[in-house]
Amino acid sequence: MEHDQLYKQRHTLAHVMAAVLREHDPAVKMAIGPVIDTGFYYDFEFSEGKAPNEQDFPKLEKKMRGFLQKGFEVTQWDESKAEALERFKEQPYKVELINELEGDTVSIYQVGDFIDLCKGPHVESSKEIPQDAFKIMSVAGAYWRGDENNKMLTRVYAASFESKEALDAHLKMLEESAARDHRKLGKELDLFAFSPLIGPGLPLYTPRGQAMIETITDFLWEVSKKYGYHKVSIPHITKLDLYETSGHAAKFKDEFFYVHGAQSNDDFVLKPMNCPHHTQIYASKPRSYRDLPIRMAEITRMYRDEKPGELVGLGRTRAISVDDGHIFCTPDQIKQEAINITKIIEEFYQGFNLWKKGETFWVSLSVRDPENLEKYLGTDENWDKAEKYLQEVSDELGLDAKRMEGEAAFYGPKLDFMFKDALGRERQLGTVQIDFVMPERFGLEYTDADGTKKQAVMVHRAIAGSMERFLAIMIEHYAGAFPMWLAPTQVSILPISDAHKAYADEVYAALKDAEIRVELDDSSETLGKKIRNAKLQKVPYFLVIGDQEVESKQVKIEGRDGEGVLLSIEEMVKKFEDEIEQKK
Repeated sequence: MEHDQLYKQRHTLAHVMAAVLREHDPAVKMAIGPVIDTGFYYDFEFSEGKAPNEQDFPKLEKKMRGFLQKGFEVTQWDESKAEALERFKEQPYKVELINELEGDTVSIYQVGDFIDLCKGPHVESSKEIPQDAFKIMSVAGAYWRGDENNKMLTRVYAASFESKEALDAHLKMLEESAARDHRKLGKELDLFAFSPLIGPGLPLYTPRGQAMIETITDFLWEVSKKYGYHKVSIPHITKLDLYETSGHAAKFKDEFFYVHGAQSNDDFVLKPMNCPHHTQIYASKPRSYRDLPIRMAEITRMYRDEKPGELVGLGRTRAISVDDGHIFCTPDQIKQEAINITKIIEEFYQGFNLWKKGETFWVSLSVRDPENLEKYLGTDENWDKAEKYLQEVSDELGLDAKRMEGEAAFYGPKLDFMFKDALGRERQLGTVQIDFVMPERFGLEYTDADGTKKQAVMVHRAIAGSMERFLAIMIEHYAGAFPMWLAPTQVSILPISDAHKAYADEVYAALKDAEIRVELDDSSETLGKKIRNAKLQKVPYFLVIGDQEVESKQVKIEGRDGEGVLLSIEEMVKKFEDEIEQKK
């Protein structure tokens, strides 16, 4: 595979950093140093007390620049495994890699005076590398080869870009990203919490956070029901047999939570996915072609035993609330159902102002890896049909889906909707997936018009996906300053003194009756402090109630971003209702 200049620059800089860190600790044991999206990293086993910290970064960067200033040429050669093993005999991780390589020779690169095992490619000369466009960013623990049974190494991360301007833009984005971190804002805005008594990865939603979750799920149901979906409900535990039949146990058994009944002595698992449960609703009675399609939807929680190091606030949790939907249909109904799901996704994301093709989202047609067909269940014929249907949906709706080999689930291809947040970070959210496999494994049939039994097809859909992850993304996308319809508190009423409280109560009651999320700050704080608190909570609107408002029986609406307007109570309520309705 051919790599661009930036890739070569980053790959070379990984060796330069390794060379400098070997000077820092001559006894260091080096592992691997690959290129990543924003730069590179290198894994090391340092001597006791020699692992670098943030205070060391500036002097290490200075040494790297000095290394580059020598103007070295990068050279490459192949040598026998025996020679390479002798060369790297003091480096156990390199020895392990050499022994696993196929063939009789290995590729060696020399960067200045530093020699490393590497397949390349690299720049030809250090003169090609800008000396002000890289920065050591952080250190972290990383198991050798990602296996927790192996030794914990120190991973040193660095950013690298084509110019100082590009690096500065990246650093600014990271600064903005830190300010938008959903864990920080979630605490400041009182949206969710975690408890050590409950356990990691198990979020608790406050009244404000739950208000947001219900607003999102109500909106999602409002859109979905127009397309003939019906709500269902399933239990949170099941016998393992269900997932052995579906094929999930063979793939994900290590991620299950296991439950043993003290009274029944039965063994169960907490459900890590919902689709197999829904198959059993379908299988609960005979079905005719006249019954199809059957569309099921629910917001339900599932559980996965994620590794502790992978838990990141709401971004990855062990308790996962999912907007799950499944359609059971005939083959000739598949395409229309996939089109309808795409329309639901479109309407839903319009509410967040994210449906702008090519600007805020793109679509992946995730298909099988043709080189590893053994990873997938089902027949080639059905896979070909499913991929063809999704391609036709993309063509008819103008989605311009990009074909991504190897990204399909093990039981079916899918359309994945990739959205960009306010910082340009890509997130996979909505999904449409065609599944011939699960209906076959569960024997899901219907009686066709000619009286024969036919196999049903299952179409999986996710619109927001994990509610935890979706809320984390929305917090960061809006930096906590949510549009009015989504905000946990939509209006804050701020009476100046006790003399204004009676009218403030009247305004509060009118907003409550209109089902607008309103708070009344009747504390003894000064007006300035009340306004500051409302702004810190990023409330879209606040209403200051003073003598003028009481006398005129009006309210002055102050916006988060501008000057206010004076309206009657009825006009105010209508204005807010109209703004909330506009999301549709």
